[in-house]
Amino acid sequence: MHRLARVLHAILLLAGPLAAESLPAALAAPLLTVTGQIADRNAGDAVVFDLAMLEAMPAQSFTTRTAWTDRAQHFTGVALRDLMTAVGASGSRLRATAINGYSVEIPAAGWREPVPIIAYRRNGVVMSLRERGPLWIVYPYDDATEYRSARAYSHSIRQLDRIAVLD
Repeated sequence: MHRLARVLHAILLLAGPLAAESLPAALAAPLLTVTGQIADRNAGDAVVFDLAMLEAMPAQSFTTRTAWTDRAQHFTGVALRDLMTAVGASGSRLRATAINGYSVEIPAAGWREPVPIIAYRRNGVVMSLRERGPLWIVYPYDDATEYRSARAYSHSIRQLDRIAVLD
C-alpha cells in the first residue's frame, strides 16, 4: 500500500503542473511546509509535503563527512532546486526554519544549483527528530572547498520543517 501511495503521489506531482492545478494534498504526517512567493499550493497559502511526496520527486544521493557526525554518512533527498521548481518559487531568497525556530536565509543563487539537497534518509534510514531529522539541508562537503565554508555550514539546517520563499 505504501508503494501505491508513492506512485500516486509521483503521478500527481508530475501531472499537476501540466494540468495547471495545485499540488496534491499530503496524505500522511506533514514534514515540510513551503510558503511565500510560490505559484502552486495544496493547503491554503502553502504547500505541505509528506514523506511520500518528497520521495516521489527525483532523488539525489551522496556520501560525505559532516561537521556533526563521526564518519562519512550516505544522504538521500530531493535537491532544494527541484523542490523550489515544484512549488513555482519566484523569490530572490528563502528562509529555512527548523523545528526549534532556528532559521537561516539562503539567496536564490544558493538553491539554483544541483546541491544542496533536503535529505530525508541518512544511511538508508528515514531520519528521526533525535537523528537531526526528519529533514536536513546537506551539501556534499567532501566534494568541494566551497561546501566546507561557513556559508554552506550555516545553510545546513537540521530538523528543517518550513521554508518561506521571500522577495
